[in-house]
Amino acid sequence: MASQPEVQFDSEIDITGALVVNCFPSLGFVSSIVAHYLVDKLDLKLVGGVRHPSLPAVCLVQDGMPLPPLRFYAGEPICNMEECNKVVLIASEIQVPADLCLPLSGALIDWIKNSNANAAIMIDAYSPGVENKHTIFDEDDSDGSLLGIGSVEESHKILDELKIPLLKQGIIGGMTGVMMGESRRRSVNTVAMLAEASGEFGNGTIPDSRAAARIINCLDKLLPAIYLDSEPLLEEAQRIEEQIREMMALQLNPSAEHATNDSANMYG
Repeated sequence: MASQPEVQFDSEIDITGALVVNCFPSLGFVSSIVAHYLVDKLDLKLVGGVRHPSLPAVCLVQDGMPLPPLRFYAGEPICNMEECNKVVLIASEIQVPADLCLPLSGALIDWIKNSNANAAIMIDAYSPGVENKHTIFDEDDSDGSLLGIGSVEESHKILDELKIPLLKQGIIGGMTGVMMGESRRRSVNTVAMLAEASGEFGNGTIPDSRAAARIINCLDKLLPAIYLDSEPLLEEAQRIEEQIREMMALQLNPSAEHATNDSANMYG
């Protein structure tokens, strides 16, 4: 019997009532930009990760320290006069292998339920049809620039309050698709937010900070005690995009002595 993914999380951290934000690889690096923004803005700390033999045999390196390919971040609750908000971030810059998506989704949902978190959010992106394609330079904030999927009735209410139209029909792959399907099966309140993003940059992908900012604005509405300002994100877009391009160039360099298909899927 194949081993199950092992979720390792600091047991001293109480995440009862927390919003669990999931950022797996997406078009336009939208999820990665959102994850980096939340870590910096909320001063989140590394508090756990997931171990499994089928995860890519890599580590990410930041400030000279190794990071697991799939990791958890958390911080102190942020409170105002009326309520407190807790955020837990699950982040990965590595594509999860297809045969691991189902067992990993099951392990994460088990952990979310056992931890009494309030809801889960899947951050993702989509590319519109060619005839409606936008670029990262567009100022578009129309309803069509964000779409949502809700696993249960409560999830649909959240999307309605955020004025995010539902994706009426389509196919969602990867971790977002499997997590949403399993969340419905197990009656877990999970919302997917998909931002319209550009995916064009030569043979690769150009980071889309505008799409990420639209997601940040929605998270700001979900967390009344926390102020998430997307303007700095847009102001720092060039720095963020250059950082990701440099990482892409390093990983996608065909002359790299040990280049592999797995390394081509990593960005930071």
